[in-house]
Amino acid sequence: MAKKLFTVEQANQLLPYVREELSFLQETKRLFYQTYQELQQAKKRQPPDEQEVFTLECRLEFMELEAQMHINQLMEKGIEVKDIDIGLFDFPAVIDGKEVLLCWKQGEPSIAYYHGITEGFAGRKPIE
Repeated sequence: MAKKLFTVEQANQLLPYVREELSFLQETKRLFYQTYQELQQAKKRQPPDEQEVFTLECRLEFMELEAQMHINQLMEKGIEVKDIDIGLFDFPAVIDGKEVLLCWKQGEPSIAYYHGITEGFAGRKPIE
């Protein structure tokens, strides 16, 4: 499958979807951590409640699968998930004949930056 390339306009049109997915992923990560802590506490009890441990382990596995499904859906659209915690996403594009990544970070109203394929977030430049 050929790599999807975005225009700035196309990438900006996807931001409501990306924001929604990011919110889901961040909440799932928070709940995963909370459930993991509950599991650790349940395992420390003497004797451990095997049903509770099993239920918590199943819940963690389901959350992991569900989060991976959402990440895969983003990737299938050509969107690169860089960091869920800070909300960082890249959209492959071509600017001035060079392949680049349009870069969006949670809290930014629209896509206003890009960077080279190997430069990463630190190399962001404003889109002219």
